Amino acid sequence: MEPIAAVEAPIKGRLGERLLSAGKLNERDLQNALQAQQELGGYLGQVLVQLGVVAETDVAQALAEQLQMRWLRAEEFPDLLPDVPGLLASFLDAQCVCPISLQDGVLEVAMSVPQDPFITKALRLATGLQIKPVLALEADIRKALSEAGQEPEGEEGQDWESDATGGDFVEHLKDLASEAPVIRLVTGIISRAIELHASDIHLEPFEAGLQVRYRMDGVIHAAELVPPRLSAAVGSRVKLLAHLDIAERRLPQDGRIKTRAKGRELDLRVSTAPTVHGESIVMRVLDRASVRLRLESMGFEADTLEKFNTLLAKPHGIVLVTGPTGSGKTTTLYAALSKIDAVSNKIITVEDPVEYQLDGINQIQVHPQIDLTFANALRSILRQDPDIIMIGEMRDGETAQIAVQSALTGHLVLSTLHTNTAAGAVTRMRDMGVESYLITSSVNGVLAQRLVRTLCSRCKQPDTLPTAAIEGSGLKRFLREGSPIYRAVGCEHCRGTGYKGRTGIHELMVIDEPLRRAIIEGQDANALHAMAAKSGMLSLYDDGLRKVASGVTTLDEVLRVTQDQSDA
Repeated sequence: MEPIAAVEAPIKGRLGERLLSAGKLNERDLQNALQAQQELGGYLGQVLVQLGVVAETDVAQALAEQLQMRWLRAEEFPDLLPDVPGLLASFLDAQCVCPISLQDGVLEVAMSVPQDPFITKALRLATGLQIKPVLALEADIRKALSEAGQEPEGEEGQDWESDATGGDFVEHLKDLASEAPVIRLVTGIISRAIELHASDIHLEPFEAGLQVRYRMDGVIHAAELVPPRLSAAVGSRVKLLAHLDIAERRLPQDGRIKTRAKGRELDLRVSTAPTVHGESIVMRVLDRASVRLRLESMGFEADTLEKFNTLLAKPHGIVLVTGPTGSGKTTTLYAALSKIDAVSNKIITVEDPVEYQLDGINQIQVHPQIDLTFANALRSILRQDPDIIMIGEMRDGETAQIAVQSALTGHLVLSTLHTNTAAGAVTRMRDMGVESYLITSSVNGVLAQRLVRTLCSRCKQPDTLPTAAIEGSGLKRFLREGSPIYRAVGCEHCRGTGYKGRTGIHELMVIDEPLRRAIIEGQDANALHAMAAKSGMLSLYDDGLRKVASGVTTLDEVLRVTQDQSDA
């Protein structure tokens, strides 16, 4: 394999330091730019120009010196660009590159981001030539491409869209992802996720390579490091499987993979985002076989489950499930729906995305690109004569208002909200513009939940906590005389973590008459929470303590997931 100039070009001194020493930039502006780069991604030079703190020509000069690379000025572009089979105008424009000269098997290419090794490698695969990058301003490249595209067809200027001898440029990009070692590597990464019961696969590009990480039981763990020479190919392979545009690396994309691993059919929800070192890819593993769609197996205590089932049995009203991302809200809704008789009830869901397909239930995937939003979908399904409606998430006031009207007109509505506590759902609906009297008339109850890691049954050991810690934590209220609590140890079965699997802790606020009066009076979330607690509601923390006392999890784990318990 020929060397890639963009990768192997010597880099002398950081760009920011060069601009500082040249007097083109002050320390404060540099720190602001670095912060913006961390938040928004992209290369530092691009960020500096976008912020308006350094002229583009000054950045180009410093970058050319840093990379020890020629800077091609506008007047140095040739009048006639070389005719190179295999290059498509769409890719050249998307990546902002322009062929300059072709001599002795070496193609000189003007690039606005010459330090990007993926573009250089893709060009080499497409043309079969050795690539020599030179730096040029984006505006100069686009001007040259535009003028080349205006050549009359049939003249010596090239027809940029012709591909008679070189093949489609994107097909060459696909070659990166279609080599056997890359296919085996990506298949292995996905199979490993199934073995580990991971909920997410993270592919994170860094200078040293592509870091693979898995989220297991809510905690992320580092795994293998893919070498830099394979990083772009692995990313392209995933994008190819997800039917994404593999030539587009500047914008976030979302897709879905249906595949088979370890003898199981599964879906992967794919999200890409551009970073300084390349595309970061996250795959959410949607494994139907690993999902427990039974409320009885989701960690509900008997008293909480009985009350929740009572809410689900009501013919109309709203039942909300709240919690942060990754707290199992959607799974709880699916389990609730699976408990309802789909034969004698018309059940319709509106989701983004549809994570699991349920038998006997009409599921709608929203598509904002064609204006099929939550609100628009809800309006249409009300004409479908539903008994029960599940809304994946109440994201805005319009959706909340339609949900309330649906509940008031005889439908049972299940949905989720991003709030920390059950009482916080009331204030969130107020913030969305729903009047207090409508909340009290439509909402039957709110379930807040978190997921805690459960202790590994093979290695957990009895623990002795100081009396002060037991009393100070409130654990004493739930401990039975002589019953031990346990600590995490770690063994081969749990891969040394001390935990195996997760379970739910719950806080169920049933809207009774005293709470309705308090909501009408406009009381805040803290006051509503306190009132519900007086009526017998156990908080998330208290429910977690019950699981500590019964040996299911640890006090540290409960504290980890219940740190922020305020919505006021």
